[in-house]
Amino acid sequence: MRLDKYLKVSRLIKRRSVAKDCAESDRVLINDRVAKPATEVKKGDVITLSIGNKQTRLEVLEIKENVKATDAKTLYRILD
Repeated sequence: MRLDKYLKVSRLIKRRSVAKDCAESDRVLINDRVAKPATEVKKGDVITLSIGNKQTRLEVLEIKENVKATDAKTLYRILD
């Protein structure tokens, strides 16, 4: 699944366009490498999000196309 879509489906970022802008601004890393919006996300990847002064690291546990808002947190595990 594309990075921008994963960030939206997992509810880490509300809109796909915002997720795309974050990735284009080099604020998203996958496995400590700068990721572009079309970068493929796989189970086990570690995503680092830098939004404002806050940096969040999370591990991808599952990839699903559609999930309910209540189940979105089952797609990842926060590491920091």
